[in-house]
Amino acid sequence: MSPEILLVGPYPHVNGSCSEGNSVCASYAAPSVRRRGAARLAVTTLASGLVAAGVLTAAGPAAADGMPQSQGGATATMGGLKTFGTAVIHDKAGNHQVPAGLFEMSVDGGGTLQTYCVDLHNATQRDAKYHETPWSGTSLGANKNAGKIRWILQNSYPQVNDLTALAAKAGVKNLTEQDAAAGTQVAIWRYSDGAHVDAVDPQAEKLAAYLRQSARDLAEPRASLTLDPPAVSGRPGERLGPVTVHTNASGVTVTPPADAATSGVRIVDRHGKPVTSAKDGSRLYFDVPKGTADDGSHTSGTAELTVQASTTVPVGRAFASDSRSQTQILAGSSESTVAAATTATWADEGAVPALSAAKDCAKGGLDIRVANKGTEPFSFDLMGAEHTIAARATRTVTIPLQEDQAYDFTIKGPSGHGQRFTGVLDCRTQGSEAGLTTQTVSEPSPATAGGISGGTDLAQTGGTDSTPLIAAIGLSLLVLGGTALSIVHKNKASRN
Repeated sequence: MSPEILLVGPYPHVNGSCSEGNSVCASYAAPSVRRRGAARLAVTTLASGLVAAGVLTAAGPAAADGMPQSQGGATATMGGLKTFGTAVIHDKAGNHQVPAGLFEMSVDGGGTLQTYCVDLHNATQRDAKYHETPWSGTSLGANKNAGKIRWILQNSYPQVNDLTALAAKAGVKNLTEQDAAAGTQVAIWRYSDGAHVDAVDPQAEKLAAYLRQSARDLAEPRASLTLDPPAVSGRPGERLGPVTVHTNASGVTVTPPADAATSGVRIVDRHGKPVTSAKDGSRLYFDVPKGTADDGSHTSGTAELTVQASTTVPVGRAFASDSRSQTQILAGSSESTVAAATTATWADEGAVPALSAAKDCAKGGLDIRVANKGTEPFSFDLMGAEHTIAARATRTVTIPLQEDQAYDFTIKGPSGHGQRFTGVLDCRTQGSEAGLTTQTVSEPSPATAGGISGGTDLAQTGGTDSTPLIAAIGLSLLVLGGTALSIVHKNKASRN
């Protein structure tokens, strides 16, 4: 099967002030970063021309199988910077004033989140979608000071809303909400980005200094809601699972598969009793009747279980966006809606893989977990290497990706059911990237692929990172050449 190519455009940096109501909220982008964004935009424009000319083929229906995966928790929409003061960034390019403070996000299904930024040099996009993410899937995963950032969050505004008491601890006389937010953000940036940054207001600066000096390591907080594992597989006539609920909520609502009435698939406990609610530590199973099928004629199929709860999201949880918007860390949460899902796949014979994925910043890639509960091995090619998961075995395969690289591909099992994986690898803050000022032409190309079944190729990029740019330049020269010939013919006609 030929790989399907999907162009995923990069997201140029935005530089400017940020206030409530702005369409785009940005923190800080150095001149070198702005040049980088311009280079990205140029490459995207040229590549878009290739698509229009039919040189590249967009992803077809096969790539739409499945859905982008989330590891559960809260999903929210960025509203903008709400409570903030001013800070000054000092770097080789000079001194730059930037807004610094609390962002606000609205939770899907109800609720509000307050967050600080942990990715100073990147832009925050208004209305960007964010999802609760483990530290390992963000720059915090490789940051030895991530625990100190959580301490700052728990010991400063808005968790400590008694500003008089907070001011006394910091050794200042008066502290407004704006100063408290700015000082807290500056202290976080010093640990998240290693930035040389100062708060403009003296009270805010004293708070930032106090928080940085007092910070101690704390462990990463638990997720508000997850299901483990996020995918299971097996044979019809069996109970597929268990799937364990992990949550800080008092209880969760269990929603059975949408077609449960016709397919006969039930969500049950270990005794086979139907389940409509659960709590932390509960184990759930898919009870799949023998002979169950999507179309009524084949003994294979898929089903999805969803759980939902209302709870406060733990302070210190990371929030990432697949639109390359600035990574956030939670400072406060109202009672909010959280959700998680897991998928079951079954077949009467052959390989039966359960597929899930998670970003792994320590490895610099995407971990694909394959659990094969079938009777035969499951084999596929990945980045030029063949991988085989034996029957009744589980294995994790890591897809190496470049920083800021977008990916969008679908893995298909022997029965034709596919799982789509999409996102952007965002593991480092811009300030930690070596050679940033010299990166002007080549950018990471998106990792794309078509579905696989058996040994067909999973991921082929179609050349080096510069291939799209070279092709675009070639197309541009061809157009310029045709234009030049047309001008020559017109000049000859006028002379005659």
